[in-house]
Amino acid sequence: MNDEGLGALLAREEIGQQIYNYCRAVDRLDAALGYAVWHEDGTADYGEAVYQGTGHGFIDFVIAAHGQMLAHSHQVTNVIIELDGDMAASEAYHFANLRMERDGQLIEMRVCGRYLDRWSRRDGRWAIDHRLTIRDFDSAGPVMAMSQSTLGSRDLSDPSYEFLEQNR
Repeated sequence: MNDEGLGALLAREEIGQQIYNYCRAVDRLDAALGYAVWHEDGTADYGEAVYQGTGHGFIDFVIAAHGQMLAHSHQVTNVIIELDGDMAASEAYHFANLRMERDGQLIEMRVCGRYLDRWSRRDGRWAIDHRLTIRDFDSAGPVMAMSQSTLGSRDLSDPSYEFLEQNR
């Protein structure tokens, strides 16, 4: 593999890691990690009914909204990344399950869609310049929990932070 191919492989890996960091940030309510996914002047468009503004502002918005929920889990798949030097575009399918309680009933919402991101590498760091989120479909309804989580937490005290830190 030549230097150009290796550079493209590394860029795709760094962008992919940032997409995963976004999911971790919103699930662990980790604002600092979420801010690092966007450039300081990056923007986010989740639709007029949800949020349009800065990427950092979106992280604040989603952490406040998710903080009112009982649990949430975000995943991404089918990540396609197109590179053009220090610029890139990506599409990543996302699935989010969110739980809340309404009138004593456990409700689960499921959102399925795609993140369309424009990226740039500045000062050696890949981050989002602009995100357009496409919601392909969603649903909400009552559910019955099978068990209660006893180990995880929705903040920086989650065991994953210490676990991963041990391998640095």
